[in-house]
Amino acid sequence: MTETERAVDDAERTREEAGAPRRRRPLPRRLVRDELGVLIVLGLLVAGIGIPYPDFLDTGNLLSTAHNSVYISLMACGMVFALAMREVDLSVGGTYAMVLVVGALLVRDGWAPWSAVPVMLLTGIACGMFNAAVTTLLALPSFIVTLGTLMLFRGVGLALADGKQITDLPLDDSFFTFAGGDPGGVPFALWVLLAVVVVLAVVLARTRFGARVRAIGSNPDAAAFSGIPVVRTRVQALALSGLTTACAAALALAFYGAGDPTLGQGYELQAIAACIIGGTPLAGGRGSVIGAVAGAMILSVVAAGLVFFEVPINWTSFATGGVILVAVAADSALRRTGRRRQ
Repeated sequence: MTETERAVDDAERTREEAGAPRRRRPLPRRLVRDELGVLIVLGLLVAGIGIPYPDFLDTGNLLSTAHNSVYISLMACGMVFALAMREVDLSVGGTYAMVLVVGALLVRDGWAPWSAVPVMLLTGIACGMFNAAVTTLLALPSFIVTLGTLMLFRGVGLALADGKQITDLPLDDSFFTFAGGDPGGVPFALWVLLAVVVVLAVVLARTRFGARVRAIGSNPDAAAFSGIPVVRTRVQALALSGLTTACAAALALAFYGAGDPTLGQGYELQAIAACIIGGTPLAGGRGSVIGAVAGAMILSVVAAGLVFFEVPINWTSFATGGVILVAVAADSALRRTGRRRQ
């Protein structure tokens, strides 16, 4: 075992022993304890809308509501890793728009749609690595760097698209009919989201990379002193954020059948809100991929519920913000209750 691996094991053992009687808890028990609050809030919201408006509980409407949350959910899945190590990626909205435009341009210029997907994913990874490189070389907070690259990437997308939607794509291709369709009666994007959630939840909770992310977030100075590769982990975490954002852009291209450079405005704040609702604190040290997706689902359910309740659009932001505060408060209360019982 290398010194780095031993340092990660020591850091993880210290955190586990301080916060729980066992070093490793079975994954189902951890899910129940860590994600219970946000899942209860999600269930109560669905029931609260569905009781007065039964049409809301229609299978088609629920699938549509879940599908509307996919893009924010994917961004939040990657954002969890950045937030867990005290980094913030505000560039995801710009990355999303730029990658969407890149993919649409490639397809319009004759590339097979499926072959354009790897290029889109690599573009997202490159954006994340660029954020990490600037953050490291200039010794600036990632919050400041990604605020700048948010506008930079969106500007590149607008310039490439000449400020217009990119259309005239081969919509009869299997990429648009299958990846943008509903195989098995469920939107393809939801199947992708399910796979991403399973993989990244295991990565965060059960791999050495996930342990490094949490160790750095708990105490960056101690992690660096103990030999954990902080810079390399930062690059990997922000590259992962870019990858999941690019995945969202690829699915959006398949679903919308066009490249719109104006899409994704405000997505970065919604992704961060979803993570916080789901139990990932800005202070770092821990995170929940499942909770982040549940948080994104809450935002989508609130938006759909406002339509059923015929809430004036001017009150939409107010209602959404109120639900976010209630969700965070309920989750925090359940966590405190759980700690008292241990």
